[in-house]
Amino acid sequence: MLKQLILENWKSFRYAELPLDSLTILIGTNASGKSNVVEAFEFLQRIVRGENIEAALAGNKTLSSIRGGVEWAALKPETEFTLNFLVQGDDENTDYLYAIKIQTQPVVLAVKEFIQILDVRSEKSNILSEFSIRDNDSFIPNRSALNVAEGNGIAAGKGITNIIQKKYHLKNHEAVSEKIRQITYFVIKALEKPFVLNPIPSAMRDFSRLSDNLESDGSNIAGVLAALDGEQKAEVESTLSAYIKGFPEGDIKKVFAEPVGRLKTDAMLYCQEEWKPGHVTEIDARTMSDGTLRFIAIITALLTRPEGSQIVIEEIDNGLHPSRAELLVRILREIGQKRKIDILLTTHNPALLDALGPEIVPFVVVAHRDKETGESKLTLLEDIDNFSKLFASYSLGDMTTKGAIERSLSHNE
Repeated sequence: MLKQLILENWKSFRYAELPLDSLTILIGTNASGKSNVVEAFEFLQRIVRGENIEAALAGNKTLSSIRGGVEWAALKPETEFTLNFLVQGDDENTDYLYAIKIQTQPVVLAVKEFIQILDVRSEKSNILSEFSIRDNDSFIPNRSALNVAEGNGIAAGKGITNIIQKKYHLKNHEAVSEKIRQITYFVIKALEKPFVLNPIPSAMRDFSRLSDNLESDGSNIAGVLAALDGEQKAEVESTLSAYIKGFPEGDIKKVFAEPVGRLKTDAMLYCQEEWKPGHVTEIDARTMSDGTLRFIAIITALLTRPEGSQIVIEEIDNGLHPSRAELLVRILREIGQKRKIDILLTTHNPALLDALGPEIVPFVVVAHRDKETGESKLTLLEDIDNFSKLFASYSLGDMTTKGAIERSLSHNE
C-alpha cells in the first residue's frame, strides 16, 4: 500500500508531501494544484503499465496527453522532476521509498530510479540502504525500469551490500542480490495498485468488449460487469443495485450488464427503473443520466478492483446532487473498509465535506498557491495555525464556500 506521495519540481509544485490514508480528501480552489497531484498518479499508472515516459506525458494515438504534456511536466524553469512514492513495507519496522527522476529537456529520459529501505522506528525514518533499479547500459532510457525489472538490470548501489547483509542476516552476494530482487518486486506490486478513475459518461454509453479490467474513463464498464463469472457477477450487480437504488429521483430496481450480438463478445449496461408504482421500465446506458453513470462507475470500481487497491477520483462530486452526498460517503466507507481499498478524492462540494463529518479532519489536505512564488503547496487542514478557531466557527463545508481556509493560509504566509 502507498503511504505517501512526494512531489519535487512536478508541474506547479516545488516540493510537497501528500500523506495517504484509507480515505484522503484533497481540497482547494481552482488552479491550486489538485489536478496536478492526480496526474502524478496517472503518470505512475502509465509507466508501470509499460508506456514509455514521453508517451506517458505527451500521449500517443491511443493515450491522451497529461495536461501540458512534456513541456509543462517540470516546474519552470526546471528541466527535471522527481516523483517519490512511499510504500508500506513487508514488516512493521520497514518501509520502501521508490523514486524516479525524469529529464524533460533536451530529450525525455529517466535520469535516476532507485529504492530506499527505511527504518520507520525512528522519528524521522532513517535510510538503511539504497539501491538503483536502473542500469542504463541495459535499459531503454525513456522507459521506467519498473516494467523490465525481471531482467538483469537491477543494480545494487555502491556500499549497500554489507548493510543489507546485516539487516536481513544474509551470507553472500547472491543472497543479497536475491533480496534486492524481492524488495523490487514487492515495490512494483504496490505501485501497480493505484487506479485513477475519471468516468466519462459519454464514453460509457456505447457497447464495449468483454474485459477483465476497468478503464480509467469507465468506457468498458458493461464489458467488465458482463465478463464476471456467474456467482461474482450476481454478487457485484446485487450490491451495485442496492447502493444505486437511492441515487436518482426514481427508484432503480436493478443494474446489470449482458453480452450482446451474435458472437457475445460485446456488452451493454442496463437498468430497471420504476417511476410510478408497479410500472418498471428497462433502459440501457444510452439514456442514463451523466450523474447516474458516474455513480455506477465509482461503485463498480470499488467492487471490481482487487482487494488492497488504491483508487484516485478527481472531482468525485461532479454530477452529484447535494442531497446524495451522505449516500456517496456511506458507499465509500462501507466498500472501502470491507475490501481494504484506500481512496484519494478531490472535491469542491460543501455538502460532501459536511457529510464526511468532523472525524475526517485529520485526513483533509489543502492544495493552495504560495502568494510570493506562485508555487503550489499541500498543507494538512489541521496544521493551519488558526484551525481550532476556524473549526469552532464553521463546518468543513462552510470553510470552503466562505473562503475561510484560503484567507487563513494567506495570512500565515
